[in-house]
Amino acid sequence: MSVAGMPGLALRPMDDKDLPPRLTHLTFHGPLSEARAARIIGRLARAAPSTVLDIGCGWGELMLRTLETVEGATGLGIDLNGQDIARGRENAKARALADRVKFVEESAAGTARGPADLVLCLGASHTLSDAQPPQHTTAALHALRRLVQPGGRVLLGENFWQRTPTSAELDAMWPGARAEEFHDLAGLVDLAVASGFRPAWIETASSDEWDEFESGYQSDVEEWLAAHSDHPLAAETRERVDRHRASWLKGYRGVLGLAYLTLVPVDH
Repeated sequence: MSVAGMPGLALRPMDDKDLPPRLTHLTFHGPLSEARAARIIGRLARAAPSTVLDIGCGWGELMLRTLETVEGATGLGIDLNGQDIARGRENAKARALADRVKFVEESAAGTARGPADLVLCLGASHTLSDAQPPQHTTAALHALRRLVQPGGRVLLGENFWQRTPTSAELDAMWPGARAEEFHDLAGLVDLAVASGFRPAWIETASSDEWDEFESGYQSDVEEWLAAHSDHPLAAETRERVDRHRASWLKGYRGVLGLAYLTLVPVDH
């Protein structure tokens, strides 16, 4: 799970102990609270999925928790970030789920994985095609329709504008940010319906969830900078984290939303 277009921070290679650790303060790679995650998993579990496919899975925390809840279910996570994939495998092993889940480091674009009873795509719609925003959302919904079994569920975590951003806010966001990049919430749900789904549940990340995520996203690097101000990479790292913080606080905070849509494919 991630925020489309969001500039990245300095990331630590797995074998380099002298650089910032990677996202250790985050449980989920997105604005998702423990309480909301539990409610979502409870609803998804009632459909009793036997197979779970996690697109752009990161370390797959929501998938792993779903497998813990649904006895006998198996999961497959797809992501291009090797560090996150390794973290997911270690978490699965520690929770005795290694024989029920597989993490693969590969692109999701045009994937032949699936179909699955439950497809998770949390902040990862851009990984399903080469389409540019806002067309990437429509392309992703069409791909997800293909990847879900009849009678199954899709959990889509997708960005939307809570309100139209001002020119100043757009200038403060990621490079090239445009008001046309995302839909509003109603437009996003309409796209899902037009793509062959019915929205069984519509909810959005709260401001507290966003603040928790953004703070956790930067915390490892901020703590490292405080203790390594004379490191050769400190200046570059400081510039990156300062730019990201400004993008959040001066740009998309309170403007960019994340919708969690539980979608049911229409029986044709």
